[in-house]
Parts: sequence; structure tokens; C-alpha cells
Amino acid sequence: MVVKSWIQRFQNYLAGNHPRFPGVVAAAVALGMSQLGYWQQLEQLGYNALFKIRPPIGWDEGIAVIAIDQASLQEYGQFPWPRARYTQLLQALKKSPPAAIGFDILFVAPSPLDAAMAQAIADQSNVVLSVAWDAEGKLLPPVPVLDKAAANVGHILHDPDKDGISRQATVFVESLPALAPAMLDVYKTRAGVQLALPKPVAGEKMPKVWINWPGTTQALPTYSFADIAEGRVDPSIFANKLVLIGPTATGIDPLRSPLNQNPPTSGVYLHAALIDNLLNKRLLQRTPEWADILLLLVIGAGTSWLLFNRQLKERVVIGFILPPAWFAVALTAFIWGNLWLSVAAPIGTILLAGLGVQLREQYEKQQLMNLFAQHVAPEMAEVIWERKEEIFENGELEAQELTATVLFMDIRGFTTISESLAPRELLTWLNLYLDAMASCIMEHGGVIDKYIGDAIMAVFGIPFPQAQEEDVKRDATAAIAASVAMHERLQVLNERFKEENRPLIRFGIGIHTGPVIAGTIGGAQRLSYSVLGDTVNVAARLEAMTKNLTSDSPYQILLTDRTFGYVSDLYAGQEFGAIQLRGKETETMVYSILGKLPVEAG
Repeated sequence: MVVKSWIQRFQNYLAGNHPRFPGVVAAAVALGMSQLGYWQQLEQLGYNALFKIRPPIGWDEGIAVIAIDQASLQEYGQFPWPRARYTQLLQALKKSPPAAIGFDILFVAPSPLDAAMAQAIADQSNVVLSVAWDAEGKLLPPVPVLDKAAANVGHILHDPDKDGISRQATVFVESLPALAPAMLDVYKTRAGVQLALPKPVAGEKMPKVWINWPGTTQALPTYSFADIAEGRVDPSIFANKLVLIGPTATGIDPLRSPLNQNPPTSGVYLHAALIDNLLNKRLLQRTPEWADILLLLVIGAGTSWLLFNRQLKERVVIGFILPPAWFAVALTAFIWGNLWLSVAAPIGTILLAGLGVQLREQYEKQQLMNLFAQHVAPEMAEVIWERKEEIFENGELEAQELTATVLFMDIRGFTTISESLAPRELLTWLNLYLDAMASCIMEHGGVIDKYIGDAIMAVFGIPFPQAQEEDVKRDATAAIAASVAMHERLQVLNERFKEENRPLIRFGIGIHTGPVIAGTIGGAQRLSYSVLGDTVNVAARLEAMTKNLTSDSPYQILLTDRTFGYVSDLYAGQEFGAIQLRGKETETMVYSILGKLPVEAG
């Protein structure tokens, strides 16, 4: 049984009948959009928003920047400068040696002053120089004399996203480290500290990491190059610190971060941020692809489950709550776990799942309306839709065993009448009659089961099971009331037919209350809702027996004793006779309806 249940659930998933199916489809669509890059720009905006909302985590106090700023350019002239300026700076720093010094500047062209600068570099023994590549991909190392004097070299490549914001850092180009890990390697050796640094990744030429920007670049201690070189600032503030030297003046090496977009900051701060992250083990983490897939599936299925069988107002409220709720989850993970969860794709999945549930419901409602619209009044169809969970299971209308009152009615002498009318006239006459009778049935809560030529089969008590006897009594009463109303409406219709020289109509009605099987019948292309069972046969048999009623009988209605028992307090009846019903050992008394009992004075 368990295996069969799971097989049924799987089949329902494949058929799209499971309440979570729209969410699974939404997740699949969101994943496809992600693979095609449709979420990228929105995810980048989400990344920016997370940084702007999160309180700054603060820069590591052991990092400082010596800036080639606007003031230094005004004092020393336009950039690039002669080697003597850097030699002067290194000599000033020698008084209180930093833990490591990194130049975010290329020294690729030889200079007569290289020897003096090389000596200053060697005296520090902790200087890391930069390398880069030209447009053709050729490596641009420092001049040999400086390269030999340096403690290490690191590349200064950075690759901003399409929107110009730097979110990642390339930690290696093959085996060549970036400036930040190269400096930390020197620091690790000199300070004798345990420090886990990234290593080259086999098979990955340019591995990248996500930068966890500690704050705005204005919050990082930054000093003017000229002030340090000229001795206007005490160099002891750099003792045992990781010092980066690079341009920050406008127009030289601009860089945009999520916290510094307009105006942009400078590339040297990317290296500072990477040093901070590696030093404090707080690189921004991203969920692996398999986790993203699982996350979207859970969000999609969960959204569908939350929205399933909800009123539209409830869905709107939930729809307004879920996206900011997910953003709050992402922000919490960002603040407390340095984890960047996708924002756009999950929110997109929520919206797509909501749309999917709504479209699925509209489709199901249309299917249900198509199934019931020809059987019941529009108001009843809406009630069926509102209570659909009582009769639908996994999106399918389940067969039900219930107690109902079945009504059969047929025109007397229809064959003779049909032979006397032209086809078009016959159809017009018949449709006027059927429309009037069907309206009476629907007005009293009945369901038109089917039209059989000139005959109508109607059922009272479906599609919702009647658990209490008073419910069955109500349905039986409605069937009799509808029958009486049809007789009265037929009188009005016959007056019209008489004026139009059309044939007058007489009909008979048979009614029985009992068990039926209700459900959909037919192929996938042509389904109809109907009831089956011996109760239907009994009602049809009674209808045929109305031919034996006298013409002066006020109502041509026959019903079984069971049905009459439900309405005997409201309608006067007369014994018609006993019949032998199939499966019954004793005969069943049949009654004819004489009319509604007078209301007693209160």
C-alpha cells in the first residue's frame, strides 16, 4: 500500500496534479533563467543592497594605505614619479618597519635610480612588488634588479563585473598569487604566525574569491604619500602593519565597490579588502550550485504549498510577506555567517510559484466550470469551486458514493409530435421547453445530469456528500419543489405555445432517493459528470409509469415511499401502487404528488 501510494504521488507529480507542482516548475524556470544569466544583474543589485544595509564589520586595524593622492601629486608633480620618491618613502618607513609593504604600482621600465631603490627594498626585506599583463597577455614583471631585491611579487589583476563593481578577487593566475596573499605570505614568514592562505587550484587557471568589503574605503586609515616621505607624519604608526602603497588620486586606477560607487574608490583598496578577509578568515562565501538548486526547489514547493487552497486575499498577503522574509533570511546569513545567499532567484521563484499556483487554479476552475457549467446554475458552480477540496483529490474529481435524489422527466407523445414538425421548428420548440425546465431544476439546487432527447435526468444532493438525514431530506424536498415549479412553468409555456400554434406539452416525472456513484465519465477529450446506480434505474422506471396516471391528476409526479417519507410533512400524496424493485424482497409503495400542504396558522 505504501509503495502504491508513492507511485500515485509520483504519477500526480508527472500529471501536474500535486499542489507543489507549480513550485517545482517555478524552480526549474528560475534555474534555467539563472543558467542563462537573467538573474545576474538583479543578484548584483541584491549584493549591493546587502552591503549597504549590513552594519560595517570594520577594517582590520593592522592594515594601512599610503596613498598617492591629489595632495602628493600637487607636491611632487604628475604620476608616474621617479624612483627616488619611492626610495625616500622606504627610507622613512625603515625607522619603524611595517610587517609587510606592498606596492600597487608597476616598475617595468628600467631607471638609472633602480639600484638605490633596490637597496632600500633589500634593507626592508619585506617588500612585495606587483606584476601585470599587457593587452597581448605578456607578463610585465618588475625590472630584474628590483625583482631580485623584493621579498615576493604578486599580480594586481582585477576584473570588475559588467556593472563596473568589483565583487571578486583573482587570488591566483596559475601559480602566481595576487598582491594580497603574496604580502600575507611575507608577513606569515616574518611574524612566524599560523595563517591559512589560498593555494593554486589544479585545473583552474584563475580561481576567484568573493570579497567581503569591511566598510567604506574612507574608514580605512589612509595617509598621504608626501606626508610620510617628507616626515610630516610619524612613521611609527606603520610599525608591524601591512602597508599598501598605491594611487588614490582621481582618474588613476579607479575601482567601484558596493559601498563606494559614485565617486569610485581606487584599486589599492581591493588588495586591502582581500588582506582583511584572508587575515580574519571572513571571505564572503557562496552556496554551491547543488545547494542553490535544492534551495529553489524547497522555496518553490514551499510557496506552492502555502498558497494552495487559499483565498486570493490571503495569497496577496502571503505574496507581500514572502519576498521581504527571504531578503531578511539572506541578510541574516550575510551578517552572521558571511554567507551570500541568492536574493533575486529565490524571490523570482516565489513570484513564479505564486503565478503558477494562480494559473493552475484558473485552469482547474475552468476545467471544473466546463464540467459543471452545463449541469448547474452559475452560483452553484461557484459554490462547487469554493468547496472543491471536498470532492477533489490531487487535482482530480474523485468518484463518490453518496445518497442523492434522482429525477427523470420525459415528454408524453414526443415521437408523434416530432413527426409533425419541421426539424428547425422541432429544435426551437424543444429547446424552449428544455431551457425552461432546466432553469427550474437549477434554481432549486439541482444538477442537470444529462439530456436524453426530450428527457431530462437531474440529481439533487451532488456533488457534496450528504452526511446527515436532514441534508437528504432537504435534497428530496428540493426535487419535489422543482417538479411542482416545472408543472407551473409548463402551464405558462403552454399558453405561449398555444398562441404560437405550437404543440402543447405534457410530461411525467419519476423521483427516487437512494445511493448513487458520482464522478466523471468519458475519455480525456470528452469528460462529463454523471451518477450511476440502481437509484437512477428506479427513477427512470417511475417516470415511465407516470403514463398510467390519470389526466386529471394535478401533477404527473411519481416517487417512492422513501422519498415521500422525506416530504410528507410538506406535500400531500396519494398511494399509486406497489412495485417490485430489483434487489428488494418486498414491494415498494409508490406515491403521486397532489400538491403542497396548507401552512398551519401559528
